[in-house]
Amino acid sequence: ALLGIWQLVVEMGIYSRGQLPAPIDVWRAGVQLWDADLFWLNIRVSFERVLRGFGYGAFIAIVLGLIVGLWSIARKIIDPALQAARTIPSLAWVPLFILWMGIGEQPKIMLIALGAFFPIYTNLVSGIEHVDRKLIEAAKAYGYKRHSLAWHVILPATLPSLMTGMRLGLAQAWLFLVAAELIGASRGLGFLLMDGQNSGRADVIVLSIILLAVVGKLCDFGLALVQGRLLRWADTAG
Repeated sequence: ALLGIWQLVVEMGIYSRGQLPAPIDVWRAGVQLWDADLFWLNIRVSFERVLRGFGYGAFIAIVLGLIVGLWSIARKIIDPALQAARTIPSLAWVPLFILWMGIGEQPKIMLIALGAFFPIYTNLVSGIEHVDRKLIEAAKAYGYKRHSLAWHVILPATLPSLMTGMRLGLAQAWLFLVAAELIGASRGLGFLLMDGQNSGRADVIVLSIILLAVVGKLCDFGLALVQGRLLRWADTAG
């Protein structure tokens, strides 16, 4: 239905093909990229960047989130600075990363990691802070102390919040990809988007947007399957 309405809007002249290409035009743009062996290449390059950036960002977020969530002193010292950094727009980091690391792969991965970091960190800390007090009191009554209490009670109780943060962080990683691929990229979906803009190819722009949506959704679907397996024990309405 959506494709039909889209085609009809173009055929009726509400938007010109230069403004909104018809679905068949977008398909032809994809075929051109396929014939030039650039279709899967751009998807693979972007996927690898997101995977690496998300991995680094998630690891650092989990480590810092555990430190801040489990130690009140760390929460008072570290959390305010991180919350302030969270409000900085992604593009504001680009000039600094270029100065530090040049225009290779490193600044791109760092920017994607930055995008993934904050949702994971924020949800993990919030999850730890909102662990049911009755669970902690019951665990203490059974003899659990500091480290065993954190490992056997607090961390499992925060796993739903952590997985929600992971999915949000993965979505943010794909959002930050476009900004990252402004940094001297010659391949990738973000580069394809900018190249379509520079060359006036609206069909390439729309194709890039669709590919970003599809690949991003597939990645989220995969993480949702992992979440379902890890949280089989959760007694929820879902």
